Amino acid sequence: MIEITNLTKTYAGHIHALDDVSLTIGSGMFGLLGANGAGKTTLMRIMAGLVKPSGGRIVVLGHDMASYAGQQATKALLGYLPQELGFYPNLSAREFLDYLAILKGVADPKIRRTQIDTLIEMVRLTDAADRRLKTYSGGMKRRFGIASALLGSPQLLIVDEPTVGLDPEERIRLRNLLADLARRCTVILSTHIIEDIGASCTQLAVMAKGRVTYQGTPAEMIAQARGHVWTVTTAGEAPLDSGSGDVGSIVSMRQMSDGVQYRMVGEHLPNATAQAVEPSLEDGYMWLTRGTEKVSSG
Repeated sequence: MIEITNLTKTYAGHIHALDDVSLTIGSGMFGLLGANGAGKTTLMRIMAGLVKPSGGRIVVLGHDMASYAGQQATKALLGYLPQELGFYPNLSAREFLDYLAILKGVADPKIRRTQIDTLIEMVRLTDAADRRLKTYSGGMKRRFGIASALLGSPQLLIVDEPTVGLDPEERIRLRNLLADLARRCTVILSTHIIEDIGASCTQLAVMAKGRVTYQGTPAEMIAQARGHVWTVTTAGEAPLDSGSGDVGSIVSMRQMSDGVQYRMVGEHLPNATAQAVEPSLEDGYMWLTRGTEKVSSG
């Protein structure tokens, strides 16, 4: 449904935000994973028609965004939830959604009211729909943002870092909502949180320094790390320098009754006491990047 070919974006000062990016994105939920500064937001903004690329081609739902007509047709078919939400704090959720629906061309008041009521119920804000937005918690604002992005029944939903700053309960609630929406439209989830990708995406791409370093399924990325993941238990000291990417990197650690257990990813067995274990998606990411990028596991 979305074809991105040799896409580049260079800002003033020869800053290469995107460097020859090529991706194919189909239906369902697609995850875009990478550290902050990897180029994810720039790619999302280009897909949303907010930023012009320096080169390359992008076709969204059959519309070539190189043309003005293609850009306008794409904007009519997509909903975009940026990382930073902008809204009028003194308006209620219902009032602001009504305002946005008018801007999106939903002229009939009855149609607007029906659509807004449906979206408010979908994101579980019915009881708070008439409260001012400035009284909303972070999670409620994110759910309201999803509702605003869904006005006009888009075929493509782009969400940029939707769970940042949310508590665990709100993160799970928002992930479940996005997974449900992916049954109706294509959802592109951009994040640096591995857990969000693993919980909901059937396809993903990894970005680093403006380039795509991997595209495939989560299972395929996990499989790449098989045979390169171990646990090592010590009295407390780290078995290796966690920054030593050529030998091994520490993925996580946890307190055990007999010491501290370190989970490691590397080319070679850390030491004779190491135990081989099945990799996780986080291990797959660490093996893929060899410790050169930092993302959060949750």
